[in-house]
Amino acid sequence: MTAYATATIDSGFTEHLMQLRVAIDGRLDELLPAASNERDLVAAAVRDGALARGKRMRPLLLLLAANGLGASQHHALDIACAIEMVHAASLILDDMPCMDNAQLRRGRPTVHLAFGEDIAILAAVALLSRAFGVVASIEGVRPLVRTQLVEILANTVGSQGLVQGQLQDLRDGKHARSEEEIAATNNLKTGVLFSAIMDMAYLISDAPKPVRSVLQCFAIELGHAVQLYDDLQDINPNSDKDQGKDDGKSTLLALYGEQKVRERLDGHLARAQVCLDEAYGGDVYIGRFLSMLFA
Repeated sequence: MTAYATATIDSGFTEHLMQLRVAIDGRLDELLPAASNERDLVAAAVRDGALARGKRMRPLLLLLAANGLGASQHHALDIACAIEMVHAASLILDDMPCMDNAQLRRGRPTVHLAFGEDIAILAAVALLSRAFGVVASIEGVRPLVRTQLVEILANTVGSQGLVQGQLQDLRDGKHARSEEEIAATNNLKTGVLFSAIMDMAYLISDAPKPVRSVLQCFAIELGHAVQLYDDLQDINPNSDKDQGKDDGKSTLLALYGEQKVRERLDGHLARAQVCLDEAYGGDVYIGRFLSMLFA
């Protein structure tokens, strides 16, 4: 393939991603509550947390995954927005003083600093509630599939998912841990949401059954890669997040150092690509998307 042809493909894919981002942001704006007046702080905090500038990695991944499996774009868009609501809620809670005590998120003051801790907690609860409502009310999806989608989302958020991961990070992260223990926490903190994304994309498609397990293998590898990338951002002076918030925590970065973590990150991404090749064949959209994210 010539350099011109490659550049044309990249340009076309970048445009495609921009269109998907516009669709996500537009639909999020429609689904989120409007602030009726200046005193409606919860609605304002909900919108601030969910509509703030960001990579939109998770909803974009769901749209690309679902599209590659032949699923309805309409169904996928609403699920993608619900996933972004869950992610936004988790960030609001993670940033709280009793959690990571972050001051900066996506280059802006964290929600609890902008609106107060009480409003931040209520906004996170409101986002989670809205996410479940969106998934449960998607039109055109079979009732059984809708029930499965809601169950996946509930398990992802709950005491065996994001909640458990955050608890382990807060309590166990202060003590020396083995590589396996750190990886298990990372999977709960980050990987479970990617597992949900790929499983939900599969459920709204007509993909063959063997693909489901391959997608889960991809999600696990991607989850580990994203967590390692996030750990590296903690020491990156150009990051738009607080620096040094992981100081004193037992992370793989603390255990092995930057160079080895970068090597492990590359290994997870390589194995994720193998899974993509098996699940999607010649579809390079997700792989190209990941290359842009981790460049």
